[in-house]
Amino acid sequence: MWRSRIIDTVTPTESPRSIRIEIAVVLVVTFALSGASSVLSLIESAMQPGSLSDQTVAINVTQSNLGIIDLLRQLLGIARLAAWGALGLYLLWRSGIGPKAVGLARAKRKDILHGVLLAAGIGIPGLAFYLVARALGFNATVLPSTVDDYWWRPVTLTLSAVANSFAEEVVVVAYLISRLKALGWSSNKSLAASALLRGSYHLYQGLGGGVGNLVMGLIFGRYFQKTGRLWPLVIAHALIDVVAFVGFSLLRGHVSWLPG
Repeated sequence: MWRSRIIDTVTPTESPRSIRIEIAVVLVVTFALSGASSVLSLIESAMQPGSLSDQTVAINVTQSNLGIIDLLRQLLGIARLAAWGALGLYLLWRSGIGPKAVGLARAKRKDILHGVLLAAGIGIPGLAFYLVARALGFNATVLPSTVDDYWWRPVTLTLSAVANSFAEEVVVVAYLISRLKALGWSSNKSLAASALLRGSYHLYQGLGGGVGNLVMGLIFGRYFQKTGRLWPLVIAHALIDVVAFVGFSLLRGHVSWLPG
């Protein structure tokens, strides 16, 4: 039997009701509304004629015809993601759980190694699962980036990957699991809630995207519960997204199996 290393902390000024309200507000501000929107997108896609694989969704898109405005809007989106992660860290700190307690104070060599291994273990099967789900009609064709070819595109795509991984792993894993633990939820229930949330806001990609990210959430969440280390998850997620975002932009039109 493994022992969870998640700190179960409730400060004297907190009550279960206040924690529930806090969780609800944080999730609505961050990923819960994205999950609801993704569910609607999936329903809308299912009601369209033809196979889901005939439809296309883009993750990073051009936001203006003017290059400088597009750059500034991309940076604002990156800043918003970073702020979501910072909000989760701040609220954990207010509850008595500092960055060190969730394994974010200082990255260790072991964190980097585990991050690379997790990225390979999740990313490679995840790509294969996406291709199979798309071939079977359970997933839309996902374009990681349709940002115009400016000199700054690789920079903003990399920053977006890092900010996205930071926001998701802090809020969906460290914050949510820790706060549900403080409410007395079991490790399995809090893990399931975290994984379901992660899967929900990827449903805009199709059932394949939702299921794939749910499995990723189960693996990442359990790793965090066992080790109390968040750096490997942030590193792994960032590597997966950098390869997807930047790699797609560089290889699009040159590799036959990538959507054009």
